[in-house]
Amino acid sequence: MKEKFQYTSVMQVPKLEKIVISQGVGKAVADKKMIETAVAEVSAIAGQKAMVTKSKKDISNFKVRKGMPIGTKVTLRGDKMYEFLDRLIAVALPRTRDFRGISPKGFDGRGNYNLGIKEQIIFPEIDIDNVNDINGFDITMVTSADTNEEAYELLKAFGLPFKSK
Repeated sequence: MKEKFQYTSVMQVPKLEKIVISQGVGKAVADKKMIETAVAEVSAIAGQKAMVTKSKKDISNFKVRKGMPIGTKVTLRGDKMYEFLDRLIAVALPRTRDFRGISPKGFDGRGNYNLGIKEQIIFPEIDIDNVNDINGFDITMVTSADTNEEAYELLKAFGLPFKSK
């Protein structure tokens, strides 16, 4: 990687800074237990306690009031981040139905990558028998890379199975 991008110092090589796992729970407006279930599932997947996110403003069309719990999120750094990434690549992604690799189009232009997971049951920590609802969630990988190309090469080096461009 150092040769491809002409880095003069090892410190210029991009690194993975954090992974944020977030899940919006739209049905929580009607059923308060949905948030507790979502927090428990995201916490089990991440290996760290998830926090409840609350709405910032009222949205009458969705029957949402300011301060209502509407989702969960957890930020992973350090060893927990690398352990989660390893489980994602080695165990969870291969268990996805019809898996042919992840899209290389999830980069935001600043070296961060977003990945949507459609079903939480691809993680072995989730007991399928206890799941009432199949929910998806988003995984954001924040890197210190300046460009999408650098971030792509970094994540590819970690072993993320990208589809060929």
